[in-house]
Amino acid sequence: MAATPETVRKFIALGADFAVESGAGDSAAFSDDAFREAGASIGDAEAVVKDADIVIAIRAPELARLEGTRPGAMVAALFDPFQRRELVAAYASAGLEALSMEFMPRITRAQSMDVLSSQSNLAGYKAVIAAADTFGRAFPMMMTAAGTVQAARLFVMGVGVAGLQAIATGRRLGAQVSATDVRSATREQIESLGAKAVFVEDVAGIEGEGSGGYATEMSDEYKAAQAKLVSEHIAKQDIVITTALIPGRAAPRLITDQQIASMKPGSVIFDLAVVQGGNVEGSIADEVVERHGVTIMGFANTPAHLAADASALFARNHFNFLSAFWDEEAGRPVLDEEIGDAIRLTRGGEVVNDRLEGAA
Repeated sequence: MAATPETVRKFIALGADFAVESGAGDSAAFSDDAFREAGASIGDAEAVVKDADIVIAIRAPELARLEGTRPGAMVAALFDPFQRRELVAAYASAGLEALSMEFMPRITRAQSMDVLSSQSNLAGYKAVIAAADTFGRAFPMMMTAAGTVQAARLFVMGVGVAGLQAIATGRRLGAQVSATDVRSATREQIESLGAKAVFVEDVAGIEGEGSGGYATEMSDEYKAAQAKLVSEHIAKQDIVITTALIPGRAAPRLITDQQIASMKPGSVIFDLAVVQGGNVEGSIADEVVERHGVTIMGFANTPAHLAADASALFARNHFNFLSAFWDEEAGRPVLDEEIGDAIRLTRGGEVVNDRLEGAA
């Protein structure tokens, strides 16, 4: 849900009129009555977008659902612009101003607006919880009169926001946690959480962050060295969480079928990149796959499995973004160049974002 009763009240306090599609908050336990009490009007999709200046959503709606919005209206949502270029072009043709929330720059003043970070935090947590629920053993070491239960071994591949939360969650549950990343600067972050850092030592990785805080494509030499290291390490693990993504490209393959075969029967792999092709060979979104006695799983939308919290954070990101640029005289946000140019996909009938092919 892109708004909650909390953020509706805040938008109305800015002077906005707010309309919510009936039933939109049901999955996150926000009733129509709760939105009415917050001051919003409730109607069907056609009614709530009619004459709208701003439309906020989780995923960018198809144009058919936006019929009746005002020319030049802003639409702030997740557009998946690299994969949905036809939709972006359609927004341009319709004269709408598409604002891609996943393009929010990772700068200090935009942290509270960053939907990817807030949702990745939840995803990293849920991945470990789901894997723990599927795993047939306990996570922490347990000393009993009947003997000792050894702590589970958890390996996190990719140490962005989701990976760091996965490490922290695994540690809180009592697992022995290790982690790896192509960015050597993450070593300190891994160790600060009490996990073991596993890095390729004889081939240079990325010293700092890649573009926008993400990793970038590595050399073939590094990939080969990393594959060897992973093969040696993964055979000893009980749980593996993969989180590696490269914007605009298919997810990098981190775990092969041969490596899965080396793992102990009963082990679990959770692939957080499954929607973008997957880090794990054979992973399928929203399906539990068994290969060589290993369970492979991954959700198409992991934060949605924590719907109330995901909606609350997403809605606050939207409010923090739009309210930061709210112009009382105009009665709408007026974006600056630094953030506006970064997230704006279309304007004035054209695709205007330089990160997309064909941008002006």
